[in-house]
Amino acid sequence: MVVERSPNEPPTTMRGFASSPASMRLKGGMGTLIRAIHDRLQSQELYVSAKVKSIRNESQMVEITYCDTQSGSEHTVNVDHVFLALPPRLAVNRIQFIPPLPKTLTEQWQETATWMAPHAKYIAVYDAPFWREQGLSGDARSARGPMVEIHDASMPGGKAALFGFLGIPANYRKELSVEEIKVHCRAQMTRLFGPDAKNFVADVFKDWAQDEFTATEFDLDMTSEHGRAPDITAISGVWKQRMTGVGSEWSAQFPGYVAGAIEAASIGVKGYLERRKI
Repeated sequence: MVVERSPNEPPTTMRGFASSPASMRLKGGMGTLIRAIHDRLQSQELYVSAKVKSIRNESQMVEITYCDTQSGSEHTVNVDHVFLALPPRLAVNRIQFIPPLPKTLTEQWQETATWMAPHAKYIAVYDAPFWREQGLSGDARSARGPMVEIHDASMPGGKAALFGFLGIPANYRKELSVEEIKVHCRAQMTRLFGPDAKNFVADVFKDWAQDEFTATEFDLDMTSEHGRAPDITAISGVWKQRMTGVGSEWSAQFPGYVAGAIEAASIGVKGYLERRKI
């Protein structure tokens, strides 16, 4: 592991730490998982490029109004039950619920931090993992920045890559252009891994705090902590058993992680199917 302790000290190396439990990535990236699930669904069941505007609870069904982001036209679809797979804070800030959700539930969802919402990542892609020839893992920690944590993101049999999480708070990042941030990240990669780091074939910067489908203005504070998972549905009233939160933030054990999304979805769907048997 390369360690950058201060602006006044050159980077040093030390033995790194093994993840426990082990961290894993999907070969081909997360898009591989999305495409595999997509291929198992019938095309007539999918509404893509659809931005939900409102969810209305009628007596016998739930009416969803959505906007086609490509044509701008509005449409409605009637369903028996709604599973919310987006973060709870995003749900209450981007969707109008008619009638309004219970006040306690709205407050819970509003106060639930979205895992990656305040963060940003820089990725540099190379033809080969040159750092390994130096005996380096690709891991780095920095007190100087702009990236505070860096890891090897190379694909087996594919391109090599290094990625890092930025330590600059979201409110400050938005004052900088993407190119300005890239310039600082490129300079840091060179400081940590040597002149070969300049020979990238591509580099990408992603700021989730500026992504309307990830973050709200409440997510710009990086000090947000993940507390107890909020209620997945209303415990009384018209919304009881008509809507269930199944996104990762509703997971009691692994909020924010892929494992959390699996847990929350499994619990939500299982509960719905059991009620239908009654």
